[in-house]
Amino acid sequence: MDRFDERILQELKLNGRLSNVELATRIGLSPSATLRRVQELEHNKTIVGYRALLNPVKQGIEFIAYVEIGLSDHSNAAQKHFELSIEGAKEVVECHNITGSKEYLLRVETTSLSAYKQFHSEVLGSIKQVQSISTSVVMDSPKDLRA
Repeated sequence: MDRFDERILQELKLNGRLSNVELATRIGLSPSATLRRVQELEHNKTIVGYRALLNPVKQGIEFIAYVEIGLSDHSNAAQKHFELSIEGAKEVVECHNITGSKEYLLRVETTSLSAYKQFHSEVLGSIKQVQSISTSVVMDSPKDLRA
């Protein structure tokens, strides 16, 4: 990866909808060379996809929380069971296996506090390996670079 590839990644991270011509202009290469480089970055899985950044409120999401999950059993089987149990939960938009006193950190998005309460009890509360649930509610997001 050279400075042109790094610039391509910087520009696409800021705006994944840039046309190839505009991208080429911004990084100082020809459109054909830029296209080849983008295709190679996609091929070697440096670029794994493109997404739209959505406004959660426009989608009816009024409650966002980060939820730490502690498991009672630390085995591989218990972790796989937990992961499978939440895989289909539409409320969980991110799941990370983490280090520290808890095993998982979830980003949970729901329409309301009462919807979260229902998810908390009916989904998380029904997974037998879950020993502890600690919820931190997002009040504001002055910086959010996820896309």
